[in-house]
Amino acid sequence: MRSPSDHARDREIAALAWPALGSLLAEPILLLVDSAMIGHLGAAPLAALALASTILSTIVGLAIFLAYATTSATSRLLGAGDRAGALRHGIDGMWLAACLGAVLGVVLFLGSPTLVSWFNPAPAVATQVVGYLRYSAPGLLGMLVVLAGTGALRGLLDTRTPLVIATAGAVLNIPLNALGIYGLGLGVPGAGLGTAITQLLMGAGYCLIVARAARAAGVALTPHGSGLRSSLAGGSPLFIRTAALRACLLATTYAATYLGTTALAGYQIVGAVLSFVAFGLDALAIAAQALIGHAIGRGDLAAVRHTVSRCLVWGLRASIGLGLVLLALSPWLAHLFTPDAAVRAATPWALAATALLLPLGAYVWVLDGVLIGAADGKYLATSSLVVVLLYLPGLAGLTLLARPLPPGPSLAVLWLALVGFNTAERAVASWVRVRGDKWHGLPAAPAPRG
Repeated sequence: MRSPSDHARDREIAALAWPALGSLLAEPILLLVDSAMIGHLGAAPLAALALASTILSTIVGLAIFLAYATTSATSRLLGAGDRAGALRHGIDGMWLAACLGAVLGVVLFLGSPTLVSWFNPAPAVATQVVGYLRYSAPGLLGMLVVLAGTGALRGLLDTRTPLVIATAGAVLNIPLNALGIYGLGLGVPGAGLGTAITQLLMGAGYCLIVARAARAAGVALTPHGSGLRSSLAGGSPLFIRTAALRACLLATTYAATYLGTTALAGYQIVGAVLSFVAFGLDALAIAAQALIGHAIGRGDLAAVRHTVSRCLVWGLRASIGLGLVLLALSPWLAHLFTPDAAVRAATPWALAATALLLPLGAYVWVLDGVLIGAADGKYLATSSLVVVLLYLPGLAGLTLLARPLPPGPSLAVLWLALVGFNTAERAVASWVRVRGDKWHGLPAAPAPRG
């Protein structure tokens, strides 16, 4: 039975997590709509969209530190009662995002032919990928501002506004992409144009909202050099953490290619399903980031520990529920993705393995959010690099063991390596950290007198 304090904390978590979940779901739904539009143009355009979206998602994924670092800093300042300082940090984070987005946009526009050539696609596909990336390049400025703006508002304990902006962007993107693809006759590049316009408008929306809040608090909108340096310093360890995680995923994808076409196709299906399932756990991690930062800012160690406990409880419950659903649907999910009988037969093995290990993943996701909220980025960066060094030899050994197996068991072994071995290493690293008191930086509660 929940205590009144548990009930109150759970309501705080839910108030942040549910809108965050809606924001997270907007992007994959948008990608599904894009895929449906482009799919009507043929196989080559759809392949071009797949490659282009992979490149862009990698760039944006590596920039996620803009959201995480800003959430942590603004929530701690808000918890300390310094709303003006929280807004000041959010504004500096958005300026940093705009600068990085402008530079990356120019680099992507000029370098897209070289970048695409590394993947060696067919000429008909390569031309369309380059076109998509060049039309999308200006949108990087808007997208990175969206990341920083989202982090600023989450740090101010507002996840509803990001939900509204994400939903509005997803809805607006549909007619804009249709206009670019069909109305202007641009095909795949037209989707890039529509997406770029949407991202710039979303970024402008965040700027207007944060500017209005800043004016009300008497905060200047101009950037501060010290604030930009602080945002960059706070985000750099999280960039290293994200890059390390991407390295593990890239290595696992390479291992899947080593196991054959059937295993690779099944790996893609399981990855898509897991990404969708993980949004629920990501939403909890986002709530943990904001609430932990806020509690640390006001120096409330009891609230910090209580928030960690309740987020872990809800992570366990959510992962068990999602895991049971995934386990029950595992024999049929592959039918939604492919008519290939061999892939359909192989995929349930990996889906079942993933479902059984989902609670372990929930533990890691939640504690990642806790440590990010506590601005413990240096530990996350260091531990992530250690995990990479431990994971790669283990992955290589398991891949060699899995290669002689049929596609189903070999694919299950691969996902056991990623969701089991890799996640277990991260779980141990997080557990070791949260057992102590260094991560939150607050004085430990005095021991009770005997």
